[in-house]
Amino acid sequence: MKTKKINKNMVTNILYPVIFGAIILILCQTQIMHKILGTDVFTLPLPSRIIEIISENIPKIMVNVKATLIVSVGGLIIGSLLGYLLAIIATVFPKGGAGGLSVAAAFNAIPIVVIAPIFNNLTKGISSDASFRSMIAKTLVVTVFCMASMSINAYRGLNELPPFSVDLLKSYAAGNFTIFKKLRLPNSIPYIFIALRVTVPGCIISGVVCEYFAEYVIGVGRQIRENIVTAQYATAWAYITVACIMGIIMYIILLIAENVLLKGRKS
Repeated sequence: MKTKKINKNMVTNILYPVIFGAIILILCQTQIMHKILGTDVFTLPLPSRIIEIISENIPKIMVNVKATLIVSVGGLIIGSLLGYLLAIIATVFPKGGAGGLSVAAAFNAIPIVVIAPIFNNLTKGISSDASFRSMIAKTLVVTVFCMASMSINAYRGLNELPPFSVDLLKSYAAGNFTIFKKLRLPNSIPYIFIALRVTVPGCIISGVVCEYFAEYVIGVGRQIRENIVTAQYATAWAYITVACIMGIIMYIILLIAENVLLKGRKS
């Protein structure tokens, strides 16, 4: 019975998306999609042309991928840690902490295209190195995005506890730190992964978007912008494809880590 359930989940979560993606690729390669959308192969290149450009420019692409990953992963780690810390503060100090969660949620509602130029201006005086200033500004944008989702979900995990569990531990003379260590922290772990399911692909998206406005010309997002401006649409689509691959790989790594760490929690 359990094997059947696992097989069904594999079909739903893996096979269907792969089939859908294959259909889209076939429609694009045969130019049926171009007729449906009323476009041409210059604006929407064939998948074979995109693959050709990627294979011919791997060294340059990897330089930009590295720059984007540093910003995205750095912002993801910092934002997740700050978000969890904010959730702890909100749990320990409910009155003031609730306001902090509201502020974090409000920041998350601000579009990236608004936040990115602001951080670019705020970080102009921190260094004479344009690449360093740009990296810091982009990392801050990703940090803000990741912090809000993590803080809200972690707060739920720290406070949505099994009924009477806190009273039970207190009856054993457990202090607040023991309750946090033995009850709140383990209970919050699945909620952390719920947040990461949003922030892991989201950190790539926010990293790519904020590179559009970055001071230093490097990164997958900046290459997309530069090639669109110069009407090199095939190269722009190649970088868009690379950004999608980055997000997919990071999400797969997250799912593997989640299955390993939460294996004992699943029925």
